[in-house]
Amino acid sequence: MAKQKWKGGALIAPVPPAMISCGSEEDGSSNIITVAWTGIINTIPPKTYISVRPSRHSYKLIRERGEFAINLTTAELVKSADYCGIYTGAKVNKFEKCGLHKQEASEISCPLIEESPLSLECKVTDVIELGSHHMFLADIVAVDVDESLINSDGKLCLDRAHLAAFAHGEYFALGEKLGYFGFSVKKKKKKPNSKKRS
Repeated sequence: MAKQKWKGGALIAPVPPAMISCGSEEDGSSNIITVAWTGIINTIPPKTYISVRPSRHSYKLIRERGEFAINLTTAELVKSADYCGIYTGAKVNKFEKCGLHKQEASEISCPLIEESPLSLECKVTDVIELGSHHMFLADIVAVDVDESLINSDGKLCLDRAHLAAFAHGEYFALGEKLGYFGFSVKKKKKKPNSKKRS
């Protein structure tokens, strides 16, 4: 496979077009910003990050309050996610404009997005100034899951959520399941011996 060498760039894909809610209902500052620079960085304790340009309206809200929520985006929410990534909350009420509803969080003061099937409530522990973006490292202090994603055994079935992905400026719906964690090394079950004993 022939490859061309390009200079270093931000080309990891796909990434989640996550809808980040921040601000507070108390002072009317609640807002949504869409970011793709997010992910999990530690399991115990559960930690995540988002990277935001300091020029964005939400940056100040997150930095001052030290909290935010990562709301996963479904295929149905892609248009809202795109809108919330383009317009500034300094001029537009994105909840109202996109017809989204605020849901009270349990551990943080900013609202969750009710239409999102899974939300991570986060408290900032560190801010790392990297260049074009500042990274907010945060503890995940609560996870809010839509009951429709939980089966009768209490297992999370995230495949039911119809999540969206973002790759190089385009949105995609997650589709065909290709495997599960550990499937490449799982041993096949031996077939029972069908020969009759004499």
